[in-house]
Amino acid sequence: MDTLILEPSLYTVKAVLIMDNDGERLYAKYYDDTYPTVKEQKAFEKNIFNKTHRTDSEIALLEGLTVVYKSNIDLYFYVIGSSHENELMLMSVLNCLFDSLSQMLRKNVEKRALLENMEGLFLAVDEIVDGGLEDDYLSKIEIFCNIINVFIINFDQFKASLLNKSINFYNNIIF
Repeated sequence: MDTLILEPSLYTVKAVLIMDNDGERLYAKYYDDTYPTVKEQKAFEKNIFNKTHRTDSEIALLEGLTVVYKSNIDLYFYVIGSSHENELMLMSVLNCLFDSLSQMLRKNVEKRALLENMEGLFLAVDEIVDGGLEDDYLSKIEIFCNIINVFIINFDQFKASLLNKSINFYNNIIF
């Protein structure tokens, strides 16, 4: 009379993956040792991509894991949890990641833009999922929006400062 007793755990996200439309890994972060070697991880990723890249659904059960995913232009986003995990929680992590990247990339969520802004991706994933724990995703989106707004304001101030300096320089030469 052995029954499966699950230890209580807050660790819910096992991995976050982003692949291109050829199934090549652009980003992968695993939060446990389900797939301890890179070879095992790549085999798992290939299996996921082969099962999901032609379907319109948003969820799959694969190798005893729950996989929620979303595609956009030439990217595939995956959040992976255990088979006992709440799919809605995993989907909220996925939506938070996608919405954050959409804000950072100014609605241009595609491979080229993502590769040019990988540091933002690393920051986003680290802020959304901390060691496998989901953080409050609405507050994370607000933080990213504030960071982007500060960057834009600072850049605009920098441009205005350069313009003023060049006008002053020009005036000093002419007069």
